[in-house]
Amino acid sequence: MNWLNSEAFTLFGQHILWSDMIGNIFGLAALALGWQRSLWTWPVQFVSGLILFAAFVDHLTGSAGKQVVVMAVAAYGFWQWNRGRGKATDGHIAPRFATWTERGAMVAAAAVGTVAVALLFKAYPSLSWDPWPDAYIFVGTIVAMYAQAKGMVEFWFAWLLVDFVGVPLNFANGYAFSGFVYVIYGALVLWGMRDWWLRSRKSPQPVLEGAPA
Repeated sequence: MNWLNSEAFTLFGQHILWSDMIGNIFGLAALALGWQRSLWTWPVQFVSGLILFAAFVDHLTGSAGKQVVVMAVAAYGFWQWNRGRGKATDGHIAPRFATWTERGAMVAAAAVGTVAVALLFKAYPSLSWDPWPDAYIFVGTIVAMYAQAKGMVEFWFAWLLVDFVGVPLNFANGYAFSGFVYVIYGALVLWGMRDWWLRSRKSPQPVLEGAPA
């Protein structure tokens, strides 16, 4: 798998790696499929994580470990969307806004998770180049994917917050293609957010687990 970490081409003076390019193209496709509420978004996200895991496993064990978590959340998202709960009449997941309790839980999980992961990265420097922003992006990605699995419109907000840090961090660490892709992510996120927001207002709200019928 050494070819994954070889240079594919140079763009605007930045060296583009095969792993960076291929993994993020799959990630971009997954986000576009998520906008369309397609079940295929999860297998594509899983493949993206698998490619990046293969690229990192020999020399960046921390990054490889993060991809394992991403793949696990992608599997959970596929299971969640495939269960049949929370679907609209068109057969796709019905977007909804999270409750205040859910929002509070996600914000708390993001804050605690970021601190915990950053401290882990600081304790083991080989796991990350930039512990705090790297932890923020990693935990933010997990929170965003969880919210997406639950059909929450807030997942787009979470992705937007990840983008604000992800773009400069990827350029600084030499992953230029990731930086360019994060810029495109930002545009897709804004359009996807608008689409899900409008759908959440037009579609009947799905019944949540544990809620009275």
